[in-house]
Amino acid sequence: MSDITDNLLGNYLRDRRMRLDPAAFGFSGRRRTPGLRREEVAQRANISATWYTWLEQGRGGAPSPEVLDRIASSLMMTEPEREHLFMLGLGRPPEVRYKPFEGVTPRLQRLLDSLEISPALIKTATWDVVAWNRAASVVLTDFGKLPPAERNILRRMFFDPHVRNAQHDWEGLARFVVGAFRADVARAGAVSEVTQLVDELCRTSAEFRALWRENDVLAHGEGVKRFNHPTLGPMELEHSSFAVDGRPDLSMIVYNPVGSALADRIRAIVSPQRAASHRRAAE
Repeated sequence: MSDITDNLLGNYLRDRRMRLDPAAFGFSGRRRTPGLRREEVAQRANISATWYTWLEQGRGGAPSPEVLDRIASSLMMTEPEREHLFMLGLGRPPEVRYKPFEGVTPRLQRLLDSLEISPALIKTATWDVVAWNRAASVVLTDFGKLPPAERNILRRMFFDPHVRNAQHDWEGLARFVVGAFRADVARAGAVSEVTQLVDELCRTSAEFRALWRENDVLAHGEGVKRFNHPTLGPMELEHSSFAVDGRPDLSMIVYNPVGSALADRIRAIVSPQRAASHRRAAE
């Protein structure tokens, strides 16, 4: 078998190493080949130069996750490159590093806004709603009128009587929300980040405390949401959840109205608001 396919890890490390500019890291001197030297990578990663050389040559043995992390940092790898390094070195992705919310991109917001009659929102792994479209404001909640701390889906489920009373099956929905929340938090590596929220909910809601102690884990994929809207009447919305590529801390939920009559009712409210907003923007 050729070296190209027989030593995938070593070839990948060598390629990443040779792409780096030594001057950017304070290394000088004449060089016969581009990039950092092996001993320079080893120095930056705080590992043996001999062992790193063996690793590139395909005879260094299986590296530990900690060593791979140091090598990834020393080679200035991006998160996708780091994940690929772990797949080559250990046959699995690295443990998830939770990243606090840094804001959605304009492109992602434009995607939400393009869904005229489908309420859509972006939530964090801790279930804070951080972006939404006009249809979501009309059909679900006008999140823009709420303080950021009150945009958490669990807080609204267990603390807001209006949300509770509007649900077709609050108990079933609450069980689903808690189980899906638990799965999202673990998947994103955000267990420590939600400790304060979970403690607060357990102290103030006996129903949440009971559901949390059941330790159910549920998938968030698809389903149907039924509730009564104060002006639009009975609502039945199919919902699907999507991962945001490159952002394990974010997911997008899109709700589609079931039936053309409901779609028309939503459009009748959303379309005039969109038109008025466009007019104001053009003035």
